[in-house]
Amino acid sequence: MSAVHAAEGADFRGPLDVTKAATAVLDADGTIVGWGPAAHALLGYPADEAVGRPIGALVVDRPGEYHLATPLPGAARARRQVLHMRHRDGHILRVATATLPLSHAGTGPARLLAVADANETERWERLQSMLRGLATQSPVGLAIYDTDLRVVWTNHALYQEMGTLQYAGLGPDEMVTQGEILSDGYPGTLEEAMRGVLDTGEPVIELHYSGRPPADPEHDHVWSCSYYRLQDADGRPLGVCEETVDITARYLAQQRLDLLVRAGGRVGTSLDMTRTAQELSAVAVPQFADGITVDLLDVVLEGDQPVPGTATARRVVRVWEGPSDRPRDSRPPDFDYPADSLQARCLASGHPVLETSPGADGAHSRLAVPLRTEAGASLGVVTFCRDRHPDPFDSEDLPLADELVDRAAVCIDNARRYTREHAAALTLQRSLLPRHLPRLTGVDVAHRYLPADNRAGVGGDWYDVIALPGTRVGLVVGDVVGHGVRAAATMGRLRTSVRALARLDLPPDELLTRLDELITQDAHEQSITQAETEDPALGVTCLYAVYDPVTGRCSMARAGSPLPSVVDPATGQVSHPDVPAGPPLGLGGLPFESAEFTLAEGSLMALFTDGLVQGRGRDRDTELDALHTVLTEHRRPLDELCDRIVATLLPGSADDDAALLLVRTRTLDNHEVAAWDLADDPEAVGRARALATGQVDAWGLDGELSFTTELVVSELVTNAIRYASGPIQLRLIRDRTLICEVSDTGHTSPHLRRAGSDDEGGRGLFLVARMTQQWGTRYTPTGKTIWAEQPIPP
Repeated sequence: MSAVHAAEGADFRGPLDVTKAATAVLDADGTIVGWGPAAHALLGYPADEAVGRPIGALVVDRPGEYHLATPLPGAARARRQVLHMRHRDGHILRVATATLPLSHAGTGPARLLAVADANETERWERLQSMLRGLATQSPVGLAIYDTDLRVVWTNHALYQEMGTLQYAGLGPDEMVTQGEILSDGYPGTLEEAMRGVLDTGEPVIELHYSGRPPADPEHDHVWSCSYYRLQDADGRPLGVCEETVDITARYLAQQRLDLLVRAGGRVGTSLDMTRTAQELSAVAVPQFADGITVDLLDVVLEGDQPVPGTATARRVVRVWEGPSDRPRDSRPPDFDYPADSLQARCLASGHPVLETSPGADGAHSRLAVPLRTEAGASLGVVTFCRDRHPDPFDSEDLPLADELVDRAAVCIDNARRYTREHAAALTLQRSLLPRHLPRLTGVDVAHRYLPADNRAGVGGDWYDVIALPGTRVGLVVGDVVGHGVRAAATMGRLRTSVRALARLDLPPDELLTRLDELITQDAHEQSITQAETEDPALGVTCLYAVYDPVTGRCSMARAGSPLPSVVDPATGQVSHPDVPAGPPLGLGGLPFESAEFTLAEGSLMALFTDGLVQGRGRDRDTELDALHTVLTEHRRPLDELCDRIVATLLPGSADDDAALLLVRTRTLDNHEVAAWDLADDPEAVGRARALATGQVDAWGLDGELSFTTELVVSELVTNAIRYASGPIQLRLIRDRTLICEVSDTGHTSPHLRRAGSDDEGGRGLFLVARMTQQWGTRYTPTGKTIWAEQPIPP
């Protein structure tokens, strides 16, 4: 039965119930004509002293004048009063009384008087008021189930919430449709959960249950349910009591909060715009929407800064449409929104736009939210769709959608900035590293560069191959402290410095000394002009080698770099040349030493930075052994060897930049080089001209080249005899160019100058410079060499 009917007829129960209260029978005048044992126990008067006395004589409030409240004729309900009555021993009792008419005749028993302790009565009435409140006024839904878990009673709140459904005999899972337990750790149905309460006596608190009540069959509701067992005085189960509170609003608010928390942890884990869009979709679907599309302006994907107010004039690119099981939109990858479309209106206004009518894609509710930067410029638009969700989007969904999209917008804008900076960094890297190494007769080379910062793609390690006069080759590997753009910029500065010093034809040890001086000086100047004294160039390691394919000799010096590995072409044995270990660059004042050794033709030399063979969790010796194992297959193509080395030593991401330069040496054939020792005598000039022209003719070069060579040799040998002393050597090398070299014991470098009209000399070097491709001077341990190169016609 319902709570309303259960509360009826409860007025004459409790302490004033005639089966419990002290009772007296009164006549029409209020004289006691009957006195019960309970009245004797309560007031102390035996029946023989009470009968015949007026009841007013026992009342203290208005002694002698008291009249009991008399109900109207025909009244059926009792009348209640609180009085003070005197006990037989003299003390005063506060009592509650109730009178019930027995007869309306003028004679005989007329009323029944019930008397009880007032405090006990009031406590009982408060309890009754609470029970009536639970039954009729409480917002908490109450239901009682019997031992078969069938409804036997509900209060008014549950009766109203569930509509006009008649509950008697229903089970707990039959009271709603599409019911589902949301809390973890419970059985699949309410009946199973309640059966456990009935069997064990253990209550269930705060079980969350979802379903659609008969009063609102179109919408899901969520209740918080608690259950406890009802039992009699002997402990025998009588059934189960259910308490339910509708927490739909609170549950949805918690779901929205949880959604935002998940978005904060899952959206924006990378600097990739498409991945950020996918992460937003993974958070929003299916809890908030059934589908989502993310469209970005084309300029955003390129890393450019969008201009406020121009969003509607830009093409958009759909970077995500999900989930994957939804039918795809037939739009092209990049397109323009129609002017009256939901998304175009959203971009134009800069605010979310809600559409509840069915659209072209069949969605019965769509919500477009703009992706905006902090400055208010639009990055694109996110469209949420509901086509299976029972509730369309409404105004309460707008703040949540806006918050989700705002979080994604921050991440996408960061990715846009990164894209722009990444493009700039790659441009910087391409401009700093050699894009194409020169093709040289003396060596074959292959290289690999692996930055530790894979996202930026730039770092501080570098390699270089420098063409030097006399077919010689400069080989460089270097390692700048740190990673990223700053290290790359420092690397570019050092690479330029090395190339400039190499053009001076300095020996390796002197080149490193000069480079060390430059770094130390720059660091000192920066410490004076800038608050930030840390220079990435400090602590740089570098190896510089010069290989001469004419002699097969290699001169090398290193500043903190690892020793190169050299493979003997005949035996395949791998060794390390004995090159002294110099200090890293930037320490200042410490010496560097060169070592010189011979490389057989076909030798393979691996020059590399530390990042290739050492790192976190990697043993250097083990990595070197692995490198040498690959190098024993030295006859393979160099590019293939590079790939095998990288795959073996750096199969995954590295924690340090790495540069690798593989060099296979070649030597020039004897018939490509001709050398003669000349006497320190003016007559040697004629002999030198004859020898040079004869060799040029023997090589089959044309007559014009022979004439130019004769002139160059004449001028250079004449200068050597005039300004130097000791033996003179003339050497011709036929390579990609025709190289003429004259060596002497002098250490004074000739200078090109413009001779005056009356000068007898000073025109020789001017003629050499005008008639050759390039010329220069390099110093040797015994003096200097002046060289000049002429292009050989195809």
